Amino acid sequence: MSTKTKTKSKKKTALKTIVIIVAVIAALAIFLNVAGTHRSKPEQVKSFDTANPYILAETDISGHRSGGGIAPEETLMAFKNCAENPAFSIDVFEFDLHITSDDVLVLLHDDTLDRTSDCEEVFGEKDVRPETKTFEELKTLNMGAKFENEQGEMPYASLKGDEVPDELRILSLDEVLDYLTSAGDYKYIIEIKNGEDLGRKGVDILYKMLTERNLLDQVIFGTFKGEISEYVDENYPDLTRSTGITEALEFWWAALTNSKSYEPPCKVLQLPYGAPFSYLGINMGTAQMINYAHEHDMAIQYWTVNEEDDMEYLISVGADCIMTDYPDVLYNVKNK
Repeated sequence: MSTKTKTKSKKKTALKTIVIIVAVIAALAIFLNVAGTHRSKPEQVKSFDTANPYILAETDISGHRSGGGIAPEETLMAFKNCAENPAFSIDVFEFDLHITSDDVLVLLHDDTLDRTSDCEEVFGEKDVRPETKTFEELKTLNMGAKFENEQGEMPYASLKGDEVPDELRILSLDEVLDYLTSAGDYKYIIEIKNGEDLGRKGVDILYKMLTERNLLDQVIFGTFKGEISEYVDENYPDLTRSTGITEALEFWWAALTNSKSYEPPCKVLQLPYGAPFSYLGINMGTAQMINYAHEHDMAIQYWTVNEEDDMEYLISVGADCIMTDYPDVLYNVKNK
């Protein structure tokens, strides 16, 4: 075989290899998309006898970050909007906690205050973490400074210093519980964002406050920190907690393979729905997942669901709770 013929043969082989690789990638992408977006039929969902109070016949509506899509998240303004708005109502308030330098638990989702507040302007620094400031210092901030409404407006951005109303200042756990316990009979999903020693201290403070207020049986505790989940299990077994990300993925695999040896780590599954997991073919919202959870006496709750068709679907297959930034939309979907 001549050198020219050999070269042509190698090019053809290389081309075939490339075509095969592209075809495999395309097939895999199609498979993952189908697997990640598959929707079950309501009649595929089964009923199981249970004493778990979080497994419900009717889906709970939860305001994620206290309805952070329609008011500045985790502010008193947001809580009032959910509790006092005549157009809709919710069952569960979801919010996040950080500990300050003087051991006050304050409401904040992110690890820093930059995204939601005017901290850079007030403190003259970036990446401001709540554990580096006192509660009194944090009270000087406008927690609605970066809020943008559906019209693209930032209605509270110009408020500074004394102009900032109390409804837009950072909230302590004490303050929000004072308001919510007087406003109605609600359930709570409360997440401690700190890890390690700060997180453990935060759990100690939270547990003491909940027991003093007789709210322990109305709270699901959450954390993405494995060491904090372990701390709760060891020290506060009567505090109902939800799954972290690793535990959620372990559940998904157990349900997918119908594992007979799976042992639930807690009573409540809190699972992401849709992207980015769906891009990997991980679909937490099928009848298979819901049946497996309920069979193992675990409630199944989904975050963060902001699209109407997703809300409608999850309600139809018996999700126990849906967390959304738009509880007004979820209320309308559920009650239409």
